[in-house]
Amino acid sequence: MLTASVGRLRGRLRRLSYLLLKGATKSVAIAALLLLWETAPRLGLVDRTFLPPFSEVAAAWWGLAVDGQLAENARASLTRSFSGFALAVAGAVPLGLLIGWYRPVADLLGPLLEVFRNTAALALLPVFVLLLGIGETSKISIVVYACTWPILLNTISAVRNVDPTLLRLARSMDLSAPRLFQKVILPASVPVMFTGIRLAGAVSILVLVAAEMIGAKAGLGYLINASQYNFAIPQMYAGIITISAIGVVFNQFLVAVERRLSSWRVPAAG
Repeated sequence: MLTASVGRLRGRLRRLSYLLLKGATKSVAIAALLLLWETAPRLGLVDRTFLPPFSEVAAAWWGLAVDGQLAENARASLTRSFSGFALAVAGAVPLGLLIGWYRPVADLLGPLLEVFRNTAALALLPVFVLLLGIGETSKISIVVYACTWPILLNTISAVRNVDPTLLRLARSMDLSAPRLFQKVILPASVPVMFTGIRLAGAVSILVLVAAEMIGAKAGLGYLINASQYNFAIPQMYAGIITISAIGVVFNQFLVAVERRLSSWRVPAAG
């Protein structure tokens, strides 16, 4: 019994060591970038007026966090971004399943999709502002538009590329259309579908920041634009770093959701 306990302890220690080593390996590139960022302006390799050392940017970030500006602007951006992202998922996933599975629907909507999928969201931003004003509606709408296409196109591709063997097997078992969707189409489509959802997650933040730079009184895009206009360069970089951090966290959240759904997919497909 003591031997078994020692074995389990060694296994846990090996697992912990592996995780620490893996984390350190992944952090090397980031640490090197931050070191370069800190030393290059101090050594005169770049003009510190336009690229201040990382320590100054970190101090500016802390100042924005303490006085509440960072939280206020981040809250405004996240509300807009996640609202648009959620609406895009709610609309694009069912539509993509419908287009991918029913050929008449694809033939009907295909030409329209080709027109809009090749029209950049930011190119339509003036149109959204003219039609919907400079308030929240136009910002959320441009996020919905930009996020819809990666989700929609990947969902269509996922449905059309389901393994034909699985479909033949399901049909041989006389599964009804709803059961076929539940047991075969949806589980098999999850990985490719989530590729589009993760792309849309990144797009939701990037497009919104660009929109906030044009017409907004709050948000991370507004913070960056206002800092640049007032030549508060450390605050500008602090806003950029915050956007990057939010993007990384949001992507990891979507990865975790995908893994959970994919683990469910294996027994469900069988």
